[in-house]
Amino acid sequence: MRFTDKVVIVTGGGSGIGLACSLRIGSEGGRVVLAGLDAGRVGRGADAVRAAGAPDALGVVCDVGVEADVVRTVDDTLARFGRLDAVVNNAGMMIFKPLEEHVEADLLGVLRVDFFGAFWFTKQAFLKCGPGASIVNVSSIHAVETTPLVAAYAAAKAALVSLTRSASIEGKAKGIRANAVLPGAIETPMLRENPNVKSGAEVLDPADIGQPEDIAAAVAWLASDDAAFVTGAELRVDGGRLAKL
Repeated sequence: MRFTDKVVIVTGGGSGIGLACSLRIGSEGGRVVLAGLDAGRVGRGADAVRAAGAPDALGVVCDVGVEADVVRTVDDTLARFGRLDAVVNNAGMMIFKPLEEHVEADLLGVLRVDFFGAFWFTKQAFLKCGPGASIVNVSSIHAVETTPLVAAYAAAKAALVSLTRSASIEGKAKGIRANAVLPGAIETPMLRENPNVKSGAEVLDPADIGQPEDIAAAVAWLASDDAAFVTGAELRVDGGRLAKL
């Protein structure tokens, strides 16, 4: 039980990869705070995490792109549980349009969720977590190789990898680790809503499509003390997809 007596915040925790991470950590004894925009979704997710064996779980409404929301979420976590041991920055959004059709609101909207949120939670972890804490950022293989129509998303995920490196350097003296997971094609609504996939412009081999639980396993390892000597890492979890592109 790697997360016994530990408290973990998972952003975007009410569905998809975030819910899978919450369930995995909760099943290993962790107390989990599921942060997201939909109160009903994070509430139901918290119920599922408790049913999976977690000692406790809490759903919190949080817009990760708003620093004040992030501060409140961390403070509420500390008030309820008395500690914070790990943050999983999973919340993300994706838009699909040609680069030249983007307007400022498009770019800022993606950056707020996919990058700013992780930045604000990292700041709070540095201010309020003790030695031994861990930050895991869920990036994407789009940070390395990408496809048409997702320029804002790919740029934000690349920035998230860069933030991970900086956080690992600045966090070392604090005893706080920071690592990134780069999922490939994962069976989530985001994958199926991709117009490149819908149109057949991007053809996916079923063997290259993973499940949210595959990402959760990697996230749980990096967040746990099993990875105590791992920081600044970029772990691809893509079934080997990039290796053959």
